Amino acid sequence: MKYDVVVVGGGAAGIGFVSTALATYPKKKIVMIKKEKDTLVPCGIPYTISTLDKVESDIMSTKGIESAGAEVLNDIVTKIDPKAKKVFTASGKEFEYDKLVLATGSMPIVPKIPGVDLKNVFTVPKDIKQIKALKEALSNSKKVVVVGAGFIGMEVSDELRRAKKDVTIIEALDRVLPVAFDPEFSEEARKIMEDEGIKIKTSSKVKEILGHGEVEGVLLESGERVDADVVILSIGYRAENTLAKEAGLSIGISGGIWTDEYMRTSEMDVFAIGDCAEHKDFFTRRANRLMLASVAAFDARIAAANLYNLKLIRQVKGDLNIFSTSVGGVIFAASGLDETDAKNSGFDVEIGIANSVDRHPATLPDTSKVKVKLIFSKSSGVLIGCQMMGGKSIGEMINIVGTAIQGGMTVADITSLQIGTHPLVTASPVVYPVITAALDVYAKLNCKEK
Repeated sequence: MKYDVVVVGGGAAGIGFVSTALATYPKKKIVMIKKEKDTLVPCGIPYTISTLDKVESDIMSTKGIESAGAEVLNDIVTKIDPKAKKVFTASGKEFEYDKLVLATGSMPIVPKIPGVDLKNVFTVPKDIKQIKALKEALSNSKKVVVVGAGFIGMEVSDELRRAKKDVTIIEALDRVLPVAFDPEFSEEARKIMEDEGIKIKTSSKVKEILGHGEVEGVLLESGERVDADVVILSIGYRAENTLAKEAGLSIGISGGIWTDEYMRTSEMDVFAIGDCAEHKDFFTRRANRLMLASVAAFDARIAAANLYNLKLIRQVKGDLNIFSTSVGGVIFAASGLDETDAKNSGFDVEIGIANSVDRHPATLPDTSKVKVKLIFSKSSGVLIGCQMMGGKSIGEMINIVGTAIQGGMTVADITSLQIGTHPLVTASPVVYPVITAALDVYAKLNCKEK
């Protein structure tokens, strides 16, 4: 079978690519080949534990792209041949293509420790069968150990608390959310979780998962034992690069598939997008393992727009991390560099802090406290990072700040922003938190100049 475009993978990257490609090249014949019939919304997986009534409520539909003209097939791609421009599947089918797009995603990292193969040890994959098995095991459990206090580990633990489980988090580093946030935000998140009854053990490593046939607990390197009916491993993900590696495509130093600025691999007619592709830091251009659905969707738009010719000249320095998470009902969000990473990267920084509320007056019933931390390059005054916490308004506020970072806005630019406000939906225009944090830096810089 011959297609103009073959897409391998049906997650956020694959669906996002097909949507944009159909809009850009409506006459092209496109097929998406994906392993599973039903694909889960990645960011929604933790919420299948308690908030959603069933795992099937988190399914990502392909009806939109199918109605727009794309074909969707359920099969497993076992081999790609970039020279012959062919794709081979487990069912014995062969597909010829003009352009091939790899959107194979990522796989959970499984540590090499004794006991990982015991019954009721789980990772958090984007696989509906495995997530349903996890939910079934949790329904018959009381004590759960979550290994890893990153975004997924924290969100899963929060959901387990809602399900009234006895939860213990084990984190090898010295604080929760250690990669995304500075210590003061990590400490706030830890307090929220501990106030809800979740036990947190930082600077702790699992030496062994204990049990006879099925899980009974974990043994820490300190010698402490923590009892558990279920253990959930959430220590990160690795790029699924098997097809690319076996086909001889270049693999980056992070383990992701190497691409150029337009998501083209070392074979010009083969693209890689999403978690399977190597990404580069927005500020330093160093390779990183940035794996977010929003980044996957961005990759997809870039690849689709430039599939046959370079229509959209890419001037972005790299991939910017913009993300948010909910901890005990409080939203934590970040974009760009945190203070620690900024200093480690060689930046001389100035910090602006604002503590405010997201409604005015603050006596309105759904008012939430808001804390914003802005990080600027001291020499240029350019915004390079932000962290914030508060109510649901934080989820969109971080996107605006992310836009400011991408635009290279300075402290002067932000302090002179024109904004719209309303008592029921925003902070006061007099103490709008992002502007107030920028004013904090503006005052510091002016004082130093004098």
